[in-house]
Amino acid sequence: MAAIVVLGGGVCGLATGMVLARDGNDVLVLERDSEPVPTSPTEAWDGWRRAGVAQFHQAHYLHPRSTRVLDAELPDVRDALLAAGALRHDPLRNAPPTVGVLDRRPDDDRFVSVTARRPTLEQVVARSAEAEPRLRVERGVQVEGLATRQVDGAAHVTGVHTTTGRRVDADLVVDATGRRSPLPAWLQAAGARPPQTEATDSGFTYYTRFFRSRSGGLPPMRASMQTHVGTFSLLTLPGDCGTWSITLVVDSHDRPLKELRHEDAWTAVVAACPRHAHWLDGEPITGVLSMSGVLDRWTRAVVDGAPVVTGLVAVGDAWSCTNPSLGRGISMGLMQVACLRDVLRDGVDDGPQEFAERWDDRVESALTPWYRATLAVDRARLAEVRALREGQTPAPPEGRAALGPALGRAAAHDAELFRAMLEIAGCLALPPEVFSRPGLAERVMRVAGEHPPDAPPGPDRDQLLRLVAGATAS
Repeated sequence: MAAIVVLGGGVCGLATGMVLARDGNDVLVLERDSEPVPTSPTEAWDGWRRAGVAQFHQAHYLHPRSTRVLDAELPDVRDALLAAGALRHDPLRNAPPTVGVLDRRPDDDRFVSVTARRPTLEQVVARSAEAEPRLRVERGVQVEGLATRQVDGAAHVTGVHTTTGRRVDADLVVDATGRRSPLPAWLQAAGARPPQTEATDSGFTYYTRFFRSRSGGLPPMRASMQTHVGTFSLLTLPGDCGTWSITLVVDSHDRPLKELRHEDAWTAVVAACPRHAHWLDGEPITGVLSMSGVLDRWTRAVVDGAPVVTGLVAVGDAWSCTNPSLGRGISMGLMQVACLRDVLRDGVDDGPQEFAERWDDRVESALTPWYRATLAVDRARLAEVRALREGQTPAPPEGRAALGPALGRAAAHDAELFRAMLEIAGCLALPPEVFSRPGLAERVMRVAGEHPPDAPPGPDRDQLLRLVAGATAS
């Protein structure tokens, strides 16, 4: 049994607290935001202010991997989500007709997800955490630094200091403070060596609007959840309680498309996309919500083979964060929570350095490949968009890099490849694992070669600019 302090009461922080408490640890979660948890998802959507969660009212989707972790670790939270109106979504039911017959297999339930808008998810998780034995959540507590001492040449964290002068001791501190984690500054103040860090603006801006069904049903899926249309992409994400979101994703440097923040321009573009226009047939419940300046960032607390800090781990977006259009953040965070429980359980007799090294090994083998795979998709898409903006033909991917785009095309014509695509998209298997299966890479390239790319389902660049300019001028 350990005394654990978790910094941050978002989804990953509270999931960390619940999973570790259920494994016999005493857990205290310190959350900066002071507002109490609403009593219902409706109250959460309408009035809960979560300044510490940048994406609180942005598009949100829980991938199947998130649901599989909930199934294994927090089934009561999954059930509470469903009781609150979360959607049980099965992408196999939305396969394009060109895939052919999709006979149900015993393991096809792995593709099913339970998903909801972010405020609903946060509210349900927070209410579940409040009822968890061995877990306390204190809201309105702001941490300003780490309590440390030197052990084996590294800063060893023994607790945290709050802005009120309180010291909270811990056997382990978990940083779950999200994308804006102050951990690098805290480590510097503690005299620790800096961790490895990679950080760059993802290069994308998001324009999102939420809708509620007028009939109780959801719009039919006539395209994949994420569809690239030349120099912009569409995300159409079903949510809880008969709601959904539509997001236009563009290059942050695409000045003419900044007009998409206006409802008329945004609506004109969505309406011009034949596979997506029907998603507008609902009651708008927000205006256009914009988000930009999102970092792709990764940190590692082992430098030159030695930990720079012990007694502290970072999880979720405090460890790494990526372009949210792929929606992998919560899935990666929940995977990491389960890893942390396992490392704590397996390393009960470890000293501080041994535990830090064991944790680093687990994260590097199980989680960092997901970050790298996501970053590769981001960079390839941004390069494609910028080439198209300049009137150039994007350079075709070569070698193994060609397999991802080819799978996206081939999956629409082959049931086996459709499942393979869902494994990657749903965070169930990494691309190298999928493509290393006997004969699969060859099958992808063969089927893709038999089906040339379809024309983008929406306006080309010139049409797009005319739509935006016309809507803005009217």
